[in-house]
Amino acid sequence: MTSDQQTRGGRPSPAERVSTRVDGVDVLGALSPSRAADFLSCPLLYRFRTVDRLPEPPSVDALRGTVVHQVLEDVFDLPAAERTPERAEALVQTAWQRLLDQEPEAGLLFPDGDAPDVLEWLLSCRRSVRRWFDLEDPTRLEPAERELYVEALLDSKLLLRGYVDRVDQAPDGALRVVDYKSGKGPREGFEGKPLFQLRFYALAIWRTRGVVPRLLQLVYLGSGELITYEPDEADLLATERKVEAIWRAIRLAEQTGDWQPQRGPLCAWCAHQALCPAWGGTPPPLPERVETVVSDLAVDVAAP
Repeated sequence: MTSDQQTRGGRPSPAERVSTRVDGVDVLGALSPSRAADFLSCPLLYRFRTVDRLPEPPSVDALRGTVVHQVLEDVFDLPAAERTPERAEALVQTAWQRLLDQEPEAGLLFPDGDAPDVLEWLLSCRRSVRRWFDLEDPTRLEPAERELYVEALLDSKLLLRGYVDRVDQAPDGALRVVDYKSGKGPREGFEGKPLFQLRFYALAIWRTRGVVPRLLQLVYLGSGELITYEPDEADLLATERKVEAIWRAIRLAEQTGDWQPQRGPLCAWCAHQALCPAWGGTPPPLPERVETVVSDLAVDVAAP
């Protein structure tokens, strides 16, 4: 569930403002890991979401991710001794009701609020929450940051930004960057794509705080897996080069109007397949050219 005016947990997103100046410096543009990943997987998808800003219907998987993320944030508002699986599961209904209050259209996926399908969906949210307790012990955690908005300006004047689910800080100051995924973990050898998102965040933190996070951690609630990685400066410098290369490719596509579709496994879940030439569709005419500096307003949300 992404939009160009997205909120997290009902709070206005800092990305709603057009970040054309940072500390008095004109920036080239802004990029989030979600939008970078869109372009890497399919440049035409990036265009549909960021240039055309085509609406996308909500999905039960995206809603599950949103609700579960909210619960895993809210559980840390409880005293440590009360952070039990039962209390966390009870927060699911509260988080779902809060989402309905903020975004009533989410309820359209379940026309009858008491229907078996919504009850089964809420049960799947509770299972994901309970599985988290098999992976981490929240009674022994006191996050330094939750839902942390990061924004970093590179020397190239490219602005990086996004939301980090959780940052833990050890007594010696070492940082652990944690991202929750409500889906299943990747197959062996395919960890690079999700770890790119965490390297992106680690790069933003390094550039703003001067500290390389000691550990990056992906928490897969759909399969009960943890993936960890220890970055170093060389990793983050490589990530910076990759991000800037992605940005140059985006600008070239913008200048030429050549947004190539790229077929792949995710096409089956794409909301824009009917408009994709790779599937016999015709994209809408490009809107009047607008500097991409104001086009990447969407910030990462709960990813399945």
